Amino acid sequence: MSHGEPTVKRRPLPVAAALAATAALLLTACGSGDDKSSENDKIAGADTGGSTKSASPSASASDDIERPDLSLPNDVKEIFEGWKTGDVAQDAVLADAGRSMTAVERAITDGDANSPALSFYYEGEALVGAAKWVQTFVDHNATISGTTRYYAPEVSFSGEKTAAVTMCADESKVFNKDRKTKKIDKSAPTDDSYVYYISRLELNSKKVWVTTEVASKRGSEKCTP
Repeated sequence: MSHGEPTVKRRPLPVAAALAATAALLLTACGSGDDKSSENDKIAGADTGGSTKSASPSASASDDIERPDLSLPNDVKEIFEGWKTGDVAQDAVLADAGRSMTAVERAITDGDANSPALSFYYEGEALVGAAKWVQTFVDHNATISGTTRYYAPEVSFSGEKTAAVTMCADESKVFNKDRKTKKIDKSAPTDDSYVYYISRLELNSKKVWVTTEVASKRGSEKCTP
């Protein structure tokens, strides 16, 4: 969390490139232009009447892929709003994009930067960044507690095996937790509790949409209420 001054900040995942540069790279590669920007501004940060809420996409996996366990502790929950578009291709990408977020939370709660969930849903630069991020929690003997809400997802494609996903995350109800004392840092939320994500995903040989690049920005006007 970015609100207050916690010992460890849960997001964003550390990435080398600036958000703006990465956004241009990912979305241009996937054929997404500026025509969607006004739509993003309209829906981001808002709980739209037509949105659907669900638990982690991992809970509804119905394919034959042997996937890692993404179950979370009882005090860690996720809400995914708008994750069912009705388009089979888009829903497949969103499902794995959601699982990639859950994989980070699973690794944090396990205290394992080498979690098999991370290496299953991340590759390359994104995997290195995710592992380093989890390691900060391990180093500080910290975990998380609370509910993260993911919303306003959008998908664009470049061919059949490359996609870009943008989404918002509301972390105003998830907090850092000391692994030893179980003390929870319930700092007051701020605009930094809302994170805008841009990810590049590629379809691998297992038919899993793996995240290969991630950029994020706290307090983005696309996500703040």
